[in-house]
Amino acid sequence: MGTKTTGDRPLYTLTGHSLTGDRRTTPIRGDLADISLAGKLFAPHYAVPMLRTGLAPVTEIHAEPHATAMPVSALMHGEEFAVLDVAGEWAWGYCLHDNYLGYLRFAELGDDFDATHIVSASATLLVASPSAKAPVVARYPMGAQLACGLPSECGAFLACEGGYVPKTHVSELGHVAASPTDLAERLIGTPYSWGGRSGDAIDCSGLVQLVFGLKGVLASRDTDMQQAEFGDDLPEGAPLIRGDLVFFPGHVGIMVDAAHIIHANGTAMAVNVEPLSHATARFATHEQAIIARKRISL
Repeated sequence: MGTKTTGDRPLYTLTGHSLTGDRRTTPIRGDLADISLAGKLFAPHYAVPMLRTGLAPVTEIHAEPHATAMPVSALMHGEEFAVLDVAGEWAWGYCLHDNYLGYLRFAELGDDFDATHIVSASATLLVASPSAKAPVVARYPMGAQLACGLPSECGAFLACEGGYVPKTHVSELGHVAASPTDLAERLIGTPYSWGGRSGDAIDCSGLVQLVFGLKGVLASRDTDMQQAEFGDDLPEGAPLIRGDLVFFPGHVGIMVDAAHIIHANGTAMAVNVEPLSHATARFATHEQAIIARKRISL
């Protein structure tokens, strides 16, 4: 901060860095910034993030601190969130897996735990005893991380957080066998929802982030970020194969084969598979319908 005077009246001017970077992932707002930005960007106050973990099966993250605000992402059970401010029932901060900022209900966060498994089916049910006839305690969608113990006596269930889950619905963290496209196909019919990124509700970039994330390949949250940062551009004329990404203006999907794409879209209001030519036709009013094609190394 610098100071100058006009007559007897001091005038103050701020000097130093101004905000650069993406507002979706740069942890600063008008009154507060992450302590990591001290000396880089000016803010009236800096906060040391308080690390908390998602306890609800899925917690919506909003653009503003109220329930009717637009959802921008979601925090899964077991994922970490860096809290920078709490006001009333709302916390402001960012997801550790992608640095995406937003507001969520503080009550849906809790202490960290050592997750061992991740839901790799479209969803699983936590039941009260290791039996197909047991009452349901909770439902966890694909992407939720769980702390599980040894298999139960019958071998078909794992003991997990006050109940049991079927072994076939979960995978050990870091050991998901299915490919990203296989995982996406398990989500066919999942409702489309802006900001969704789970087996309960999902958007186009959320689908990409979820299924590649289960394989340990981290993608950014939004389509434009993924286009800029994720994967390698395919040469002009190179044939598409299963698992390639195709980017449209504001949209992305995953190739099932050379001619079909799986994507979460507002036309079907769900995850579906359709010919790539049909999806491309819906962007015919744009100067360029397909703006990028990328391949991800696993």
